[in-house]
Formats: sequence, C-alpha cells, structure tokens
Amino acid sequence: MTFTLAPSQRPLPVVLVPACNKWLGHHAFHVAGKKYVDAVRLAGCLPLVVPSGEAAELEQLLALADGVLLTGSVSNVHPSHFGEEVHDSRLPLDPGRDAWTLALIPAALERGLPLFAICRGLQEANVALGGSLHQALQEQPDKHDHRSRDEDPVEVQYGFAHPVKVEAGGVLDALLGQKEFEVNSLHGQGIKRLAEGLRVEATAPDGLIEAFSNPRAPGFNLFVQWHPEWQAQDNPVSLKLFKAFGAACHAWRDRHRDPKT
Repeated sequence: MTFTLAPSQRPLPVVLVPACNKWLGHHAFHVAGKKYVDAVRLAGCLPLVVPSGEAAELEQLLALADGVLLTGSVSNVHPSHFGEEVHDSRLPLDPGRDAWTLALIPAALERGLPLFAICRGLQEANVALGGSLHQALQEQPDKHDHRSRDEDPVEVQYGFAHPVKVEAGGVLDALLGQKEFEVNSLHGQGIKRLAEGLRVEATAPDGLIEAFSNPRAPGFNLFVQWHPEWQAQDNPVSLKLFKAFGAACHAWRDRHRDPKT
C-alpha cells in the first residue's frame, strides 16, 4: 500500500542548523540555541540541528537540505583561518564548528541552497570565502564598541543599539523597502576585509559592514551581523527576513523534491 500526501500535508523544507560544541561537566555536547530553532519554524521550515560534520558526510547532509541557517555563538572563528594569531586567549573558540561550517558555506552557496547567516555565521562566511575579521572592534580607532554588557538583563542586551543603513539595489533593499532600521548589537568581532565578490547590504554608523550577500551564488543568501532571531515574531524586519528565507526554502523544495513525496 502506498500513500500520497495532500498538498497541505507535504513535508516541510528541511533547514540544516549547524551545532556549536560545548563541554557540560566532563562531557562534550553539540548544542544550538532554541531561539534559532524557533526562528526556522517561524519561517515555515523544519529545523535539523546537525553536529560537526566530517568531510565525507558533507554532500549527504546537503542532499537532505532545503536550506541552511548559520547561528550566532559565544565562540569566535579561529583567527588562523585568516592569517592571524589569537588576540585574546580568554575568548572562546570552537575549532570543531570552524571545520564544519567553513567547508559547508561554499558548498551550500555553489549548490544554490538558501542560506541565512547570523552574527558568527556572517563572520565565518566572510572567512570561508576569503575575507578577514577585526578580533576586537572596540580597539579600532574608527569603530564603536559593538559588544553588549553581560551584567545587563537579556532584554537590554538584545534591545536596539544602533541603526543600520541599507545599501540601494541589494537583497535587503528589495525585501524591506526601507533605507534604515534599528538593530541589536552583541559582537566583539566584525568584518575587516570583505571577501572578494561579496556585496555590502547594510552598514553601521561607524562604517562597519552589518550585512552582505553573494550575488554570484545562484540561490537566496543573506548574512547579517545582528540577531534577527531574537523575538522575531514581534519585529517586522525580522519577520520579513525569515519569511523570505522560508519562501526560498519552499521554492528549493518544490524544484528539487518529487512533489508526490
């Protein structure tokens, strides 16, 4: 006996959410923040949290996917990936995530998979594609301090911190139709040199690149430095971004999956 799903019962697009690596007590865990998983569901997709992937697993995992969401994290991209030494050894690193996502990003873009990246996700994408990062924005004479304060309540940490200016003619411009909007700011690192071929989508008042896209990739892609997943359902800008990402994932699913399955 075979079953055919009605259109309303079709499987949701699957979005890969690469996990971070953390020690809890004496044991290693793969973890992903609930707010990112919730945001994938808000986009109308099915989140699939995946651990650090081996090189041999990459193609098989991508074959399962209708989209990829790169999350933020407390960890930084190891600076060896852009030719620098560690500036502050007190800050956390996650070499396991680096090994997984730095290979995943170009492969997903080449494949045309919808890709949405947040905070660390933006930083690791820039590095994966050949760019570099400031390891301590607050020490740069022409940059503001973009960090939040640990002692503040979470609502304050994720509150609006500064505006971003949208560049005309890009992905953000087309999605939002507005020249400026407010964002939160919880990062100590930021883009130093943008990888070749990437397009600036938005900038902070100090000129820091807050969003970019890859116009050479065949699929939807957007990389943002702020955290749109925070209370996304109550933020009109965040809703537009996640709905656009979700629509792209649905379109990918419709083009690449048997509509009868």
